[in-house]
Amino acid sequence: MSQFIKPRAPKGFRDFLPRAMLRRRYVIGCITEIFERFGFEPLDTPILELRETLFGKYGEDAEQLIFSAQHGRSASEPLAMRYDLTVPLARVVAQHESQLHLPFKRYHIAPVFRGERPQRGRYREFYQCDADIVGVASVMADAEIVIMMQQILSRLGFPQFVIKINHRRLLTAIGAFSGLPADQLPDLYRSVDKYDKLGAAGVRAELAARGIAEDAISRMMDLLQAHAPGTASLDQVEHALGKGENGLDELRELADLLAAAGVPAEHYDFDFTMVRGLGYYTGPIFETVISQPNLGSITGGGRYDNLIGMFRRQSLPTTGTSFGIERIIDLLDALDLYPAELGGTLVQALVTVFGADTRHASLRIAEALRAAGINAELHLESRKLGRQIAYADRKGIPLVAIAGSDEIGQGVVKLRRLADRREQVVKLEDIGEAAQALLMGS
Repeated sequence: MSQFIKPRAPKGFRDFLPRAMLRRRYVIGCITEIFERFGFEPLDTPILELRETLFGKYGEDAEQLIFSAQHGRSASEPLAMRYDLTVPLARVVAQHESQLHLPFKRYHIAPVFRGERPQRGRYREFYQCDADIVGVASVMADAEIVIMMQQILSRLGFPQFVIKINHRRLLTAIGAFSGLPADQLPDLYRSVDKYDKLGAAGVRAELAARGIAEDAISRMMDLLQAHAPGTASLDQVEHALGKGENGLDELRELADLLAAAGVPAEHYDFDFTMVRGLGYYTGPIFETVISQPNLGSITGGGRYDNLIGMFRRQSLPTTGTSFGIERIIDLLDALDLYPAELGGTLVQALVTVFGADTRHASLRIAEALRAAGINAELHLESRKLGRQIAYADRKGIPLVAIAGSDEIGQGVVKLRRLADRREQVVKLEDIGEAAQALLMGS
């Protein structure tokens, strides 16, 4: 006898049973619908990339989470599992640029892999839903990304959410204003990126531990924590920094475009403590949070004009966003935001089978329902009618088609809607129309 193996998935990896898959499909469907409405087109890439493709793009902390994927025969070509969908996009654009038309607007929905410490809302395998615009330097592209983010989150039914907006050049300007040497800017990014977790005091302590002078920290924190409604916070920071290549003009233009598009002011906010820790961002950056329940950010993104240049002689301006579908699903579960009609099964009708003498008729009934566009399951064993109906009830199948010897002899089928036990006897040629009416509540 073979040794017993305890069935379990690796930590941070999950199975999705049908009910969970239906919910995932619903969320992905909502996001895809808006992506395509904005003119984005689908793309896919391999799960494995060359190690050289991934490393040197994300920053020190992030790259510690990249999974190696080595095999003895591929030792001469080191591989790694994709960490996100952004670097693969940069590689694709450089590799296939002769087949692409700029601006290139793509969306990509696929799993990515990170060596995280598993916890609620954080997994080692999870799906990202990305949309990016390649080849447009104008803030119009950044605005379209934020507008699309707002529409997707509204489409999913979130009543309260805030898209935080900042600019990487502004963070650099604040660091320079504070007297921070250029080689310490990565320390600034890494520490301030933890603001939501550590708070102001924690960030101050970490910056001090990194060797940044106390007077520089004070000047920096005063500006990072500047906050006022609308663009008033931009005025506060500009008063200290003055005008220049610090990103403030682009943030003002972005605010003007969002207002012109009718994005509600309560759905976006300028937050100078929001960093987006990945090393490739160069311009406006975005992140969405929902405070109750707090599972961290559910979207992230921004402008990264230099990344594609790592794979071709000249870079291309690029901006985009990524939706963290796992956290979105956890939030939809917690807030019960799924539509009422989203049940636990795709099956709409169960066709009963009474015995060997009725099987052919039951097969014809099932095919008639399927031809009418109804998802029909044929009960594959001959059991008592009560047990077959109980099976449909447990599974959440709304309709049962009953055809015993009497019904078959009369050339009819009995349809029973389980929610209210309403029954209707119809001819086989009319079963599709009758079933649709019952499913619609008629």
